[in-house]
Amino acid sequence: MSRGRLVTALLVLAVVALFALPLALDGGASEYAGTDSAATAAIEESGYTPWFESVFSPSSAEVESGLFALQAALGGGVLGYVLGRLRGRRAAREQAAPPDAP
Repeated sequence: MSRGRLVTALLVLAVVALFALPLALDGGASEYAGTDSAATAAIEESGYTPWFESVFSPSSAEVESGLFALQAALGGGVLGYVLGRLRGRRAAREQAAPPDAP
């Protein structure tokens, strides 16, 4: 195994450990809640009423997470396309440039 692959594997294991260890050490004793739910609860306690209702409300949490995944995939695709396009432009520009003569 080359040194680069070993470093990559160790980095991946470190990232997995960063996520798995807190969950394993906690043993499920605490309830993990996002800041969205805490902010929503604080806003509702202050007596705020929304100005309008949502245009579309998903029927279940599975549909909502599926739409979120679709949005993330589309964003990743657009980002990958743009970065590839920019890299291709730079490569074409470097290839078209005349070599430096001594």
